[in-house]
Amino acid sequence: SQSKGTVVLAYSGGLDTSCILVWLKEQGYEVIAYLANVGQEEDFEAAQKKAHALGAKKVFIEDLRKEFVEEFIWPGVQANAIYEDRYLLGTSLARPCIARGQVKIAKQEGAQFVSHGATGKGNDQIRFELTCYALYPDVKIISPWRLPEFFNRFLGRNDLMEYAKYCRQSRNIAVSRRWTRKGAKRA
Repeated sequence: SQSKGTVVLAYSGGLDTSCILVWLKEQGYEVIAYLANVGQEEDFEAAQKKAHALGAKKVFIEDLRKEFVEEFIWPGVQANAIYEDRYLLGTSLARPCIARGQVKIAKQEGAQFVSHGATGKGNDQIRFELTCYALYPDVKIISPWRLPEFFNRFLGRNDLMEYAKYCRQSRNIAVSRRWTRKGAKRA
């Protein structure tokens, strides 16, 4: 069947973005996975292998630690960017940094779409999307957790886990801690 186009997915290798990668493929998109290293503890090689196993056309891993600290963290510290006098905004500040790298890859690869796994629980969707639109006004954003065809299919974590189980079995992918709930022990 005809491809709907290429989408660059902000990919972590975790449950949500792994399921989103497969779901985007099912919807007819070619998927490029984009992993950004902003200093988190991550097995980038394992995430890269998983993205390829799930059907990503390409995988880009970028080390953004230096620019994240210099262009986002230090200005945040200088501005005393603290939420409710106690929460540092590292994750919040990381989203625009990641989105900027994602847009760079989208332009470089001629992708018409970008996507992310941010849910509606916080403001991460907005941080990703406003950055993308500011830097690439013509981009189309696929925000699965705002699409009825996605959130009606995956009503919660259990549905995602079942889908991940199907994806693992159909693609012969080994189980890793990234498929489990955060902090949950593997059997």
